[in-house]
Amino acid sequence: MKKSQQQVPIEAVEKVALELFEERGFRETSVDDIAAAAGIARRTFFRYFESKNNILFGDFETLLHNLEEWFTSVPDDRPMFEVIADGVLWFNRVHSDGPVAHRARMKLILQTPALRANAALRHAEWQAVVARFAARRMDAPPEELGPQLAAHIALGAANAAYDQWLRDESSNLVELVYRAFSMAQVLPDLEESVRRSRLMRPADTRS
Repeated sequence: MKKSQQQVPIEAVEKVALELFEERGFRETSVDDIAAAAGIARRTFFRYFESKNNILFGDFETLLHNLEEWFTSVPDDRPMFEVIADGVLWFNRVHSDGPVAHRARMKLILQTPALRANAALRHAEWQAVVARFAARRMDAPPEELGPQLAAHIALGAANAAYDQWLRDESSNLVELVYRAFSMAQVLPDLEESVRRSRLMRPADTRS
């Protein structure tokens, strides 16, 4: 017997969709496939999501709103990029999805051509939130170069950490995110610091 609409939370539909995307591929999985596996009608699916492309981003607007509120609650004595790094890990729901599901989700978002336009739009919205946070720290308008640069650096650091994590399944995402943001703060000395850290690292040690 199919589940009633009230018994199927949006998170359950997301989970079913992710499993189907992994099993069959994103393009090969239809809305009808997801609806059937989740035990809902096709028209009910569209009450949850505007399209199949939106599934992996969850309730993005609510997450953005919560992230912005969280930024306002952080004490000003904490370093700006350290706070943003915390925000990256919280926003992308590392702990609630679990590392395996989160890896599958982010691999699809970052590596599926059909999702690139959606991802670019979401990245721009995320950067706007980060720019507003940076603007408060810098006492400057969000559209000025400083806050915008901070937002672009933040997105680049986050993406670099995620790319590395997806390439190496033995790596630790939390450690990579904090390393990336720490390295971003010493960009003028990055070449020398990376060379020095590689020389100091034992050959048989993985991060």
